[in-house]
Amino acid sequence: MNDHLAPGFIFATHQEAETALQTLGRAGIDLKTLSLLGKGYHSEEHPTGFYTVGDKMKAWGATGAFWGGIWSLLLAPAVFFLPGIGVLAMAGPVVLTLVGVLEGAALVGGLSALGAALTRLGVPADAQIKYETALKVDQYVLVVHGSLEDVARVRELLAPPSNSSHSAMGAMGATRAAA
Repeated sequence: MNDHLAPGFIFATHQEAETALQTLGRAGIDLKTLSLLGKGYHSEEHPTGFYTVGDKMKAWGATGAFWGGIWSLLLAPAVFFLPGIGVLAMAGPVVLTLVGVLEGAALVGGLSALGAALTRLGVPADAQIKYETALKVDQYVLVVHGSLEDVARVRELLAPPSNSSHSAMGAMGATRAAA
């Protein structure tokens, strides 16, 4: 076992997720240690597109500016179609883990591809269910990859005020990842 955790935070809107990333960035948190996942589109509202130009990922539509900004901050931008969830935009270390799961085509114990990737990152089963449920209802999940100290600092910075609509999976969603 190592001392790294993968707790997550659920945000109801892309504005809340963006504010959290800005808060963490201003506080000196290395944004490359974060993953953000979300559907990022509402097909009944506006056309949406994701595409590459050279080595950069671009997006257009109602949340195009949001995803464009996120993809310039975080590692490995990607868009996947995942059964049961649909089209899912994401960036960060979770992308490489998900690609590894999909390339290996070995899903564990009936887990979804996303669930298997989250398991590899050390996210407990109860948190995985909450994250997948949040994504299905168009919420956003921010996963923190780091040491115990890093995670504690992020938890402190993102501690929800009493009137916030985001929920922290911090203490409940954090477990030690296998070495």
